[in-house]
Amino acid sequence: MADFYQNGIITTLHNLTERHLADLEADLLRFSKQRPLGLLLPSLYSELEGDALPKIIANLKTVPYLSEIVIGLDRADQGQYQSALAFFDELPQHHRVLWNDGPRLTALDAELKALDLAPKEMGKGRNVWYCMGYILASGKAESIALHDCDIVTYTSELLARLIYPVANPLFNYEFCKGYYARINNGKLKGRVNRLLVTPLIRAMKKVLGDNDYLDYMDSYRYALAGEFSFRRDVLSDIRIPSDWGLEIGVLSEMHRNYAHNRLCQVDIARVYDHKHQDMSLDDQQAGLSKMSIDICKALFRKLATQGQILTPETFRSIKATYYRIALDFVETYRNDAIMNGLYVDIHEEEVAVEMFTKNIMDAGDLFLNQPMEIPFIPSWNRVQSAVPDILERLYQAVEADFQEFSR
Repeated sequence: MADFYQNGIITTLHNLTERHLADLEADLLRFSKQRPLGLLLPSLYSELEGDALPKIIANLKTVPYLSEIVIGLDRADQGQYQSALAFFDELPQHHRVLWNDGPRLTALDAELKALDLAPKEMGKGRNVWYCMGYILASGKAESIALHDCDIVTYTSELLARLIYPVANPLFNYEFCKGYYARINNGKLKGRVNRLLVTPLIRAMKKVLGDNDYLDYMDSYRYALAGEFSFRRDVLSDIRIPSDWGLEIGVLSEMHRNYAHNRLCQVDIARVYDHKHQDMSLDDQQAGLSKMSIDICKALFRKLATQGQILTPETFRSIKATYYRIALDFVETYRNDAIMNGLYVDIHEEEVAVEMFTKNIMDAGDLFLNQPMEIPFIPSWNRVQSAVPDILERLYQAVEADFQEFSR
């Protein structure tokens, strides 16, 4: 059972009573009559062949309150897209699959690229961005949840708890972030969040002084969770990164666009696990190494937009302060793991901290040496201003793919 402590400057919604799923779904079904509910699923084709996504779909088949499910499909040829249509056809809810590699959507992408309005790299951010555009175009959902397709411990309770805060008409939340404990096979996981994000934010607070944004980020219990929900009006003006900084970028945009009392986080699962990235100690373009650099750059960029001056000396101070705090966290989490009968490899933890320490400096160098880098995908408001009929054409392209290949 969770505690009821409110830490930080956003609301935390706990799991205090293990409320029965049927009660949650009865509420959500009632809410959906007033506020239609949707789900966004960014997926690789390879995930259709894994163990997690079939289980997710089996759970979603029983969910009674969703008006729309939008699936973004990456890395799929025509045959694989048709297989995906058959795979998702089990869903009783209205659903569409965006074939991001298909000729219709790639033609739209090329048109936006010519105007410098398209995502600059492949990945989850690009996938989510096009799905958000489709949701705006379809108009079928007012509140939407987003979660990954590799959650091996998935249950429909996760979705119900995730979407509830933005579905309940009595609540005024525009955005909700999911959180949970990362445990797998008797081991404590979530290393990037535990040993990079939290100690880095604490280090920057110490070096840079009082800062509302850092207090805000420090309020999230799992800043890197890929599960969040939002009201549809959030989608028009949000600018998201296309790299591993997606989750940090989304939180930063919520801080820019909304008051703290319109944002919350919710406990969505007692047990959570998904696929794990390699550490990639020798390759900064892969795995946790690339992830850590992208995350650091996302944090540095946000601070710079607030007028914070960052210099090589600043980054050296942040690095040294981070290293000491992170090593203390290694001991803290080891003790927490032992208390709960879990295992933590101290050597691997400290190796990770050393890699993150180096990558903080490298991310700082990249930030300073690329002052004209534009990391965000443009907002859909801006894209519509340049191409007024873009959402209608995106919707028609997805529908045309469905009509042509679902027969």
